[in-house]
Amino acid sequence: MSKLSKADNPFIQKLATRIKQLRIKKGYSSYEYFAYDHGFSRSQYGRYEKGEDIRFSSLMKLIDAFEITPVEFFDEGFTENQKVKNKKK
Repeated sequence: MSKLSKADNPFIQKLATRIKQLRIKKGYSSYEYFAYDHGFSRSQYGRYEKGEDIRFSSLMKLIDAFEITPVEFFDEGFTENQKVKNKKK
């Protein structure tokens, strides 16, 4: 089984974009400083923002680092497109 990348899955692309947006919102212009301050490997965190697949436990650790709930994480950037998709059916 191959890993999904953002080129393969638009949901992964949205996830990567959301992670980057929240990092910037927290005041970090560099992903490396955010990774260091929150106990992530710099290279691994960089892959999350580039759209490589992420484990659920890592995603939950990220959401905790952003100091938001999972609902807040997925509320922006995901539900709007889902509503549009559902209307087309």
